[in-house]
Amino acid sequence: MEERIRNYVLAIPESVANFVRHTQNMNVNTAEEYYRRLNIFDRFVLEEYKYNTDGLIKEIKEGKQDVYDVLSNYVSSLLYRKNGTRISPTTLRLRVITVKNMLEFNDVDISSRKLKFKVRLPRQIRRNREALSKEDIVEILNACSDMRLKSYIMFLASTGTRVVEALSIRWADCDLTTIPPKAFIRGEFTKTKTDRIVFLTDEMKRQLHRWSEHNYRTRRVSYFDKRKSKTVTQYRIPSKKESDLVFAVNKPDARPANIYTFLVRLFEKTLDVIGRGEREDHKRRRKITLHSLRRFTKSTISDLGYQDYSEWFIGHSGSTYWQKKESEKAELFKKIEPYLTLLDITSLKAKGADIETKLTEKEKEIQLLRQRDTINTDTISNLSDQVMKLMVEVQEMKNPSQF
Repeated sequence: MEERIRNYVLAIPESVANFVRHTQNMNVNTAEEYYRRLNIFDRFVLEEYKYNTDGLIKEIKEGKQDVYDVLSNYVSSLLYRKNGTRISPTTLRLRVITVKNMLEFNDVDISSRKLKFKVRLPRQIRRNREALSKEDIVEILNACSDMRLKSYIMFLASTGTRVVEALSIRWADCDLTTIPPKAFIRGEFTKTKTDRIVFLTDEMKRQLHRWSEHNYRTRRVSYFDKRKSKTVTQYRIPSKKESDLVFAVNKPDARPANIYTFLVRLFEKTLDVIGRGEREDHKRRRKITLHSLRRFTKSTISDLGYQDYSEWFIGHSGSTYWQKKESEKAELFKKIEPYLTLLDITSLKAKGADIETKLTEKEKEIQLLRQRDTINTDTISNLSDQVMKLMVEVQEMKNPSQF
């Protein structure tokens, strides 16, 4: 990706190139996104003012152009495009903010107060997106015909990880021998740039074993041998390396972003098969996305009364005052594990039976305590009667003439 950024900056104005290179030092993916946004702005400047961004910045500094008028015109061009398409208020706001940051990086003074009044942006529409239920996820999992997609969806739903975080996990990051099993997520791929671990359910552990056996199974490979002028068939077993990405298929140099592109298309096809592929108001975005699985995890844990734990579990910063040892977090996870188990009905029934047995034992203990309490009450009552009788007898012995 760094090579791609270097190629980009050769074809864009110097002011934009310097800003993109500066951003690259922080995050390459962000730099690539900024390049796309600023390239759109540069095309607008060429069409509207007949010079590129470098020329525009020079004109603004010389007082020949007003920066707020330029940004206002840019907003209008985005809102009323010639092809008739519309962009969302969120996308528009992000593009304007990126242009503002680039201009400030190139020493153009912009007052946030003036910007607010002179450059009007459409209000952001906040849509209410409901979390998926467990039944919804089970339906999607049962419709998956691809073992990799099924394992990936189950991983997202049971861990609450972000889509790329899950795809960045290597086999070396998975420790399936501990109780509970866990996976390590490298900080390079987390939103907060912090290393963290996620606990795995026993169901997820078994699914990873099944996926590993399937991914590294013996394969029949046929190819045309030019020397022998015939087709040769061989049986090969892919070698498993600890550095392999868990959800990659026979590609040691696979990138999480590329795997995501393939899996999200497969996920959308699966939704279409079961009739759940609706889109939001006829837009490209679907009502059910891979991110919906993250909302399911967060809602499930929060509903159990573990609000702070849910924030930690899905990788949010959370409260600075909520600090637990890893052993304590593991104990909490064992309590919520049945609610994150999706397809393992046998295990759920066994745990349910175990809980029912414990409840029966507790009920017996309560009944025994109640019986003891009743016996104790009767005993105390008898003792009280005996004491009263003794007190009367003592009084008779002291004053025999009164009786």
